Amino acid sequence: MASIFIVGAGWLGVPLSTHLVKHGHQVVVTKTTKAGARTIGNERIPCEEFSFSSSEPEQTIERLSSLLCKSNAKIVIGSFPPGFRKGAGTQYAEYWRQLTDACLRAKINKLIMISSTTVYPNKPCVLHEQDASFALLTSENKHTPSFSDNARVMLQAEQLVMDSGLNFTILRFSGLIGPNRHPSRFASKLKQVSSQAPANMLHLDDAIGSVNFAIEQLHNEVVNVTTPNTVSKAEFYAAALKSVNSREPLPPIVDTPDKRVSSKKLLDLGYSFKFNSTLEALYD
Repeated sequence: MASIFIVGAGWLGVPLSTHLVKHGHQVVVTKTTKAGARTIGNERIPCEEFSFSSSEPEQTIERLSSLLCKSNAKIVIGSFPPGFRKGAGTQYAEYWRQLTDACLRAKINKLIMISSTTVYPNKPCVLHEQDASFALLTSENKHTPSFSDNARVMLQAEQLVMDSGLNFTILRFSGLIGPNRHPSRFASKLKQVSSQAPANMLHLDDAIGSVNFAIEQLHNEVVNVTTPNTVSKAEFYAAALKSVNSREPLPPIVDTPDKRVSSKKLLDLGYSFKFNSTLEALYD
């Protein structure tokens, strides 16, 4: 079993660490505050206080490298959000540079990046891994799809991981759902839902399952992780509200098409989803 270091003990990182410990791995996680570290530590998962810094990058790299060596980490999982919703994110790529440098200094065996399907342009077609890359971004012209500012940040961070020389896996997660994150909670906050836009969603159990699969099976790969079969956003959110007997009205329905993210590559590599349909995942 491996010694695993998870940077970011949040909604995904905490249950992921619990799962990995149950399967015999030695796990250390991080929180950005002492209070947060104590809370996780009270749950019997070793937790270190750590946060990235754009003002003192060298000290940050040295601090993280020391933590990795102290824990004898062989596998590092980066599971921290870019913070786009909070108006942050501009330093996300820099934080990944710091992380890759620390991993190189600590001579870890594998780096797993939790990325996002935010990297893809809003193009109404099926999108595969090769449809988003830093190379495509930098060669963008009038004949290529437009990438959002958030996609640019994510792709730059991904490229840093790929260029690091480390054995890596990049997992591009679609919209996460699960405990304390049931989609019925978000339905009323949406401005509109489309009958022509697929609901690209991923349940927590398959998020954890795909990380476990990456640890054991994937090397130098970029893969989408999204529930294989889905329905439109309009149907999905209507079903989400129905699944909890909510009387909240569905937002206005439009017919604007949007992208569908493909999980074919991950399936071909041998991963078996717990939930093959987004509608199944609603009732877990």
